[in-house]
Amino acid sequence: MLPSAHLTLGAAYFIADPLGALYWREEHLLIVADLHLEKGSAYAARRIFLPPYDTSATLTRLTNLIARYAPRRVLALGDSLHDGDAGERLLAKDRAALMALQVGRDWIWIAGNHDPELPPDLGGERCQDLMIGGIRFRHAADPACEEHEIAGHLHPVARVIGSAGSVRRRCFVADERRCILPALGAYAGGLNVLDTAFAALFRERERFAHVLGHDCVYRISERRCLPD
Repeated sequence: MLPSAHLTLGAAYFIADPLGALYWREEHLLIVADLHLEKGSAYAARRIFLPPYDTSATLTRLTNLIARYAPRRVLALGDSLHDGDAGERLLAKDRAALMALQVGRDWIWIAGNHDPELPPDLGGERCQDLMIGGIRFRHAADPACEEHEIAGHLHPVARVIGSAGSVRRRCFVADERRCILPALGAYAGGLNVLDTAFAALFRERERFAHVLGHDCVYRISERRCLPD
Protein backbone atom coordinates (compact mmCIF):
# COMPACT_ATOMS: atom_id res chain seq x y z
CA MET A 1 0.00 0.00 0.00
CA LEU A 2 1.54 3.26 -1.10
CA PRO A 3 0.48 6.56 0.50
CA SER A 4 -1.57 8.74 -1.79
CA ALA A 5 -2.80 12.28 -1.32
CA HIS A 6 -4.59 13.06 -4.56
CA LEU A 7 -7.57 12.16 -6.70
CA THR A 8 -8.12 13.10 -10.34
CA LEU A 9 -11.49 13.46 -12.08
CA GLY A 10 -11.17 14.60 -15.66
CA ALA A 11 -8.80 17.56 -15.64
CA ALA A 12 -9.45 18.36 -11.96
CA TYR A 13 -6.87 17.47 -9.31
CA PHE A 14 -7.93 17.10 -5.69
CA ILE A 15 -6.00 16.69 -2.47
CA ALA A 16 -7.50 13.83 -0.44
CA ASP A 17 -7.05 14.74 3.20
CA PRO A 18 -6.70 12.07 5.95
CA LEU A 19 -9.50 13.80 7.88
CA GLY A 20 -11.88 12.83 5.05
CA ALA A 21 -12.23 15.97 2.90
CA LEU A 22 -11.23 16.93 -0.63
CA TYR A 23 -9.47 20.17 -1.46
CA TRP A 24 -9.54 21.53 -5.02
CA ARG A 25 -6.66 23.99 -5.05
CA GLU A 26 -7.46 25.60 -8.40
CA GLU A 27 -10.95 26.46 -7.16
CA HIS A 28 -9.88 27.19 -3.55
CA LEU A 29 -12.69 24.80 -2.63
CA LEU A 30 -12.95 22.52 0.41
CA ILE A 31 -15.47 19.67 0.04
CA VAL A 32 -16.91 17.71 2.97
CA ALA A 33 -19.81 15.31 3.33
CA ASP A 34 -22.22 13.96 5.93
CA LEU A 35 -21.39 15.97 9.05
CA HIS A 36 -24.51 14.59 10.78
CA LEU A 37 -24.35 17.29 13.45
CA GLU A 38 -26.37 16.43 16.58
CA LYS A 39 -26.64 12.72 15.87
CA GLY A 40 -25.76 12.09 19.52
CA SER A 41 -28.66 14.19 20.80
CA ALA A 42 -31.02 12.49 18.34
CA TYR A 43 -30.06 9.13 19.82
CA ALA A 44 -30.43 10.50 23.36
CA ALA A 45 -34.04 11.44 22.56
CA ARG A 46 -34.58 7.73 21.86
CA ARG A 47 -32.89 6.83 25.17
CA ILE A 48 -29.75 5.56 23.42
CA PHE A 49 -27.13 7.47 25.35
CA LEU A 50 -23.82 8.28 23.67
CA PRO A 51 -21.20 10.78 24.83
CA PRO A 52 -22.69 14.15 23.79
CA TYR A 53 -19.58 15.42 22.04
CA ASP A 54 -20.08 14.43 18.41
CA THR A 55 -20.98 17.90 17.14
CA SER A 56 -17.99 19.47 18.87
CA ALA A 57 -15.65 16.75 17.57
CA THR A 58 -16.95 17.13 14.01
CA LEU A 59 -16.60 20.91 14.11
CA THR A 60 -13.05 20.50 15.39
CA ARG A 61 -12.24 18.37 12.33
CA LEU A 62 -13.79 21.01 10.11
CA THR A 63 -11.87 23.78 11.89
CA ASN A 64 -8.59 21.91 11.35
CA LEU A 65 -9.33 21.46 7.66
CA ILE A 66 -10.12 25.13 7.18
CA ALA A 67 -6.96 26.12 9.05
CA ARG A 68 -4.92 23.78 6.84
CA TYR A 69 -6.23 24.95 3.46
CA ALA A 70 -7.72 28.43 4.06
CA PRO A 71 -10.39 27.81 1.39
CA ARG A 72 -12.35 30.61 -0.23
CA ARG A 73 -15.35 28.29 -0.48
CA VAL A 74 -16.64 25.37 1.57
CA LEU A 75 -19.10 22.92 0.02
CA ALA A 76 -21.00 20.54 2.32
CA LEU A 77 -22.54 17.65 0.39
CA GLY A 78 -25.71 17.11 2.40
CA ASP A 79 -26.75 15.48 5.67
CA SER A 80 -24.91 18.26 7.48
CA LEU A 81 -27.58 18.06 10.20
CA HIS A 82 -28.71 14.64 11.39
CA ASP A 83 -32.43 15.50 11.31
CA GLY A 84 -34.90 18.33 10.87
CA ASP A 85 -34.74 19.40 14.52
CA ALA A 86 -30.97 19.27 14.90
CA GLY A 87 -30.62 23.01 14.36
CA GLU A 88 -32.73 23.65 17.46
CA ARG A 89 -30.56 21.27 19.51
CA LEU A 90 -27.25 22.91 18.55
CA LEU A 91 -25.55 24.33 21.62
CA ALA A 92 -24.84 28.04 21.47
CA LYS A 93 -21.08 27.45 21.48
CA ASP A 94 -21.32 25.02 18.56
CA ARG A 95 -23.56 27.35 16.58
CA ALA A 96 -21.09 30.19 17.22
CA ALA A 97 -18.18 27.98 16.11
CA LEU A 98 -19.99 27.05 12.90
CA MET A 99 -20.80 30.67 12.11
CA ALA A 100 -17.21 31.73 12.82
CA LEU A 101 -15.95 29.22 10.24
CA GLN A 102 -18.06 30.94 7.57
CA VAL A 103 -16.55 34.38 8.10
CA GLY A 104 -14.58 35.57 5.06
CA ARG A 105 -15.56 32.72 2.74
CA ASP A 106 -18.48 31.42 0.72
CA TRP A 107 -20.34 28.51 2.30
CA ILE A 108 -22.63 26.24 0.31
CA TRP A 109 -25.00 23.67 1.82
CA ILE A 110 -26.27 20.95 -0.50
CA ALA A 111 -29.53 19.38 0.67
CA GLY A 112 -29.40 15.79 1.90
CA ASN A 113 -32.00 13.19 2.75
CA HIS A 114 -31.59 13.93 6.48
CA ASP A 115 -31.67 17.73 6.06
CA PRO A 116 -33.70 18.66 2.96
CA GLU A 117 -34.34 22.10 4.48
CA LEU A 118 -31.70 23.72 6.67
CA PRO A 119 -32.60 26.38 9.27
CA PRO A 120 -32.16 29.88 7.80
CA ASP A 121 -29.98 31.00 10.72
CA LEU A 122 -27.11 28.68 9.80
CA GLY A 123 -25.83 31.07 7.15
CA GLY A 124 -24.50 30.15 3.73
CA GLU A 125 -26.23 29.36 0.44
CA ARG A 126 -28.48 26.37 -0.22
CA CYS A 127 -28.91 24.24 -3.33
CA GLN A 128 -29.92 20.76 -4.44
CA ASP A 129 -26.80 20.19 -6.50
CA LEU A 130 -24.08 22.27 -8.09
CA MET A 131 -21.87 22.21 -11.19
CA ILE A 132 -18.32 23.56 -10.83
CA GLY A 133 -15.66 23.18 -13.50
CA GLY A 134 -17.48 20.37 -15.30
CA ILE A 135 -18.07 18.34 -12.12
CA ARG A 136 -21.51 17.75 -10.65
CA PHE A 137 -21.70 17.93 -6.84
CA ARG A 138 -24.71 16.36 -5.12
CA HIS A 139 -25.61 14.46 -1.97
CA ALA A 140 -26.44 11.03 -3.41
CA ALA A 141 -24.70 9.92 -6.59
CA ASP A 142 -26.88 9.30 -9.62
CA PRO A 143 -26.09 5.99 -11.40
CA ALA A 144 -27.37 7.49 -14.66
CA CYS A 145 -25.08 10.53 -14.46
CA GLU A 146 -22.70 10.75 -17.41
CA GLU A 147 -20.87 13.78 -16.02
CA HIS A 148 -17.99 13.73 -13.62
CA GLU A 149 -19.60 13.53 -10.19
CA ILE A 150 -18.70 13.96 -6.52
CA ALA A 151 -21.16 12.91 -3.81
CA GLY A 152 -21.51 11.66 -0.25
CA HIS A 153 -24.44 9.79 1.33
CA LEU A 154 -23.04 6.24 1.38
CA HIS A 155 -20.36 6.74 4.08
CA PRO A 156 -17.82 4.40 2.43
CA VAL A 157 -15.46 2.31 4.53
CA ALA A 158 -12.90 -0.29 3.49
CA ARG A 159 -11.71 -3.35 5.37
CA VAL A 160 -8.11 -4.17 4.49
CA ILE A 161 -5.23 -6.19 5.84
CA GLY A 162 -2.61 -4.12 7.65
CA SER A 163 0.58 -4.94 9.53
CA ALA A 164 -1.41 -5.69 12.69
CA GLY A 165 -4.25 -7.59 11.01
CA SER A 166 -7.43 -6.37 9.36
CA VAL A 167 -8.63 -2.83 9.92
CA ARG A 168 -11.86 -1.11 8.90
CA ARG A 169 -11.40 2.54 8.00
CA ARG A 170 -13.33 5.34 6.35
CA CYS A 171 -12.32 5.96 2.77
CA PHE A 172 -12.99 7.78 -0.46
CA VAL A 173 -14.09 5.44 -3.25
CA ALA A 174 -13.37 6.63 -6.76
CA ASP A 175 -12.66 5.88 -10.37
CA GLU A 176 -11.87 8.26 -13.22
CA ARG A 177 -15.47 9.54 -13.38
CA ARG A 178 -16.96 9.55 -9.86
CA CYS A 179 -15.88 9.99 -6.24
CA ILE A 180 -17.85 9.22 -3.08
CA LEU A 181 -16.60 10.98 0.05
CA PRO A 182 -16.43 9.43 3.51
CA ALA A 183 -18.64 10.87 6.22
CA LEU A 184 -16.94 13.58 8.27
CA GLY A 185 -19.35 13.23 11.19
CA ALA A 186 -17.89 11.74 14.35
CA TYR A 187 -20.81 9.34 14.87
CA ALA A 188 -21.54 8.56 11.23
CA GLY A 189 -21.47 4.85 10.42
CA GLY A 190 -20.01 3.28 7.30
CA LEU A 191 -20.92 1.04 4.36
CA ASN A 192 -18.35 -1.42 3.01
CA VAL A 193 -17.07 -0.48 -0.45
CA LEU A 194 -17.90 -4.02 -1.64
CA ASP A 195 -21.61 -3.44 -1.02
CA THR A 196 -23.88 -3.63 -4.05
CA ALA A 197 -24.74 0.07 -3.61
CA PHE A 198 -21.24 0.91 -4.86
CA ALA A 199 -21.28 -1.72 -7.59
CA ALA A 200 -24.36 -0.01 -9.07
CA LEU A 201 -22.46 3.29 -9.28
CA PHE A 202 -19.16 2.07 -10.69
CA ARG A 203 -20.42 -0.82 -12.86
CA GLU A 204 -17.49 -2.56 -14.55
CA ARG A 205 -15.03 0.30 -14.09
CA GLU A 206 -12.11 -0.34 -11.78
CA ARG A 207 -12.47 1.57 -8.55
CA PHE A 208 -10.10 2.31 -5.71
CA ALA A 209 -10.57 2.84 -2.01
CA HIS A 210 -8.51 5.79 -0.77
CA VAL A 211 -8.29 4.72 2.85
CA LEU A 212 -7.83 7.25 5.62
CA GLY A 213 -4.72 6.71 7.70
CA HIS A 214 -3.50 8.76 10.63
CA ASP A 215 -1.24 11.00 8.54
CA CYS A 216 -1.88 10.02 4.93
CA VAL A 217 -4.33 8.38 2.54
CA TYR A 218 -3.67 4.94 1.03
CA ARG A 219 -4.85 4.03 -2.48
CA ILE A 220 -6.00 0.39 -2.56
CA SER A 221 -7.65 -1.50 -5.39
CA GLU A 222 -11.16 -2.75 -4.74
CA ARG A 223 -9.82 -6.24 -5.41
CA ARG A 224 -7.70 -6.01 -2.26
CA CYS A 225 -10.59 -4.96 -0.03
CA LEU A 226 -12.34 -7.46 2.23
CA PRO A 227 -16.01 -7.95 3.04
CA ASP A 228 -17.20 -7.29 6.60
